[in-house]
Amino acid sequence: MEQLGIRLAAHLRAGDLIQLDGELGAGKTTLTRGIGEGLGVRGAVTSPTFVLARTHPTAGGVPLVHVDAYRLATALELDDLDIDWAGSITVVEWGAGKLDGVSASWLRIAIERRTGAAADAALGPGDEVDAEEEPRHVVVEGVGPRWVELPPLD
Repeated sequence: MEQLGIRLAAHLRAGDLIQLDGELGAGKTTLTRGIGEGLGVRGAVTSPTFVLARTHPTAGGVPLVHVDAYRLATALELDDLDIDWAGSITVVEWGAGKLDGVSASWLRIAIERRTGAAADAALGPGDEVDAEEEPRHVVVEGVGPRWVELPPLD
């Protein structure tokens, strides 16, 4: 997930909005860490769960804003965070249904990982998988005019 974030960062510019969907532990914050690394964030990218949003300065001058919208109900509450949407690159975790009206375009990234019995069934006898190495299925979808053409991320 981190490597995907690093590759994605090369295509981002001020005003870009990224919506991350996925269950707890799917890799949303890890992907955001990769984006931060690719953008040259100064300091660590950590989960904004308890503060709702963190702004990270970058070497390139365009800040990375990392938002946890889990406790927000609407786009109005998200907009109340007073984020500089046009002047930053914004990543919103748990943003499904909360971006309409905030921006005309965003990149939606859905992350799925096997859990429970499905994860166990995928392992062979004696196999062990480190949580950081668990395979993920990632779907990238562009919404609006900015993302008519998706960048190559492989």
